[in-house]
Amino acid sequence: MSLSDDLALAHALADAAGAAIRPFFRARFDTDYKADTSPVTEADRAAEAAIRAILERERPADGIIGEEYGAVREEAERVWILDPIDGTKSFIAGRPIFGSLIALTTGGWPVLGIIDQPIAKERWAGAAGQATTHNGHVVKTRACRELSQAILASTGPQYFPHPTGEAFAHLARDCRDTVWGGDCYNYGLVASGHIDIVVEAGLKLHDIAALVPVVEGAGGRMCDWQGDPLTDTSDGKVIALGDPARLDDVLEALHEGHHHHH
Repeated sequence: MSLSDDLALAHALADAAGAAIRPFFRARFDTDYKADTSPVTEADRAAEAAIRAILERERPADGIIGEEYGAVREEAERVWILDPIDGTKSFIAGRPIFGSLIALTTGGWPVLGIIDQPIAKERWAGAAGQATTHNGHVVKTRACRELSQAILASTGPQYFPHPTGEAFAHLARDCRDTVWGGDCYNYGLVASGHIDIVVEAGLKLHDIAALVPVVEGAGGRMCDWQGDPLTDTSDGKVIALGDPARLDDVLEALHEGHHHHH
């Protein structure tokens, strides 16, 4: 199986997910976060079921780990990791900045990732050894000479438990602007050169597996708050950089923020 075959399949999976999700977006419903009938749950399930049906047919030996329906064959060398709706709050609020995440890992390493926004019809695709594309066109991260010019993004302050919040605040003070919200969409914007840095805490493997090939295939870098590569044993603290040259500056600001507090 060549990576280009897998990439073509991943595009088909993203198409199927988007088709399943679109009817639920901004639909009239009574939002009930507890009940299984909330639109996001229905949309999540419909999208993941559609993807899994294709994978079982096309890649019956591969493992699948999905947010809604759990894991099958997770010990396989090749495992697809699915998060049909990353950005639940945005989805419920009618903001088209959620996304479907589709990743393929081999031996635990992400080799392929898709970030798909099915309402705006924007899709970032990354694969090992290939340039990242946005709707079929190659994209590149942008240079950032210093933090004072940087746009920093993160999903929300509520995801930074004490004392990581102080560390983030310290970094934010050094950057030009901070934008909140956006989940996986922000990482696509890093790849396309509109955002310079994303910093988050509390992420799971299914939140990040698809992002790494997209960001790194565009010339960026992803790592944890120590600067180490992300693995399935990482603590969920993530940095995405458009310009890898800024890594030391970002790490220094985060760690100074940690120390100021003590």
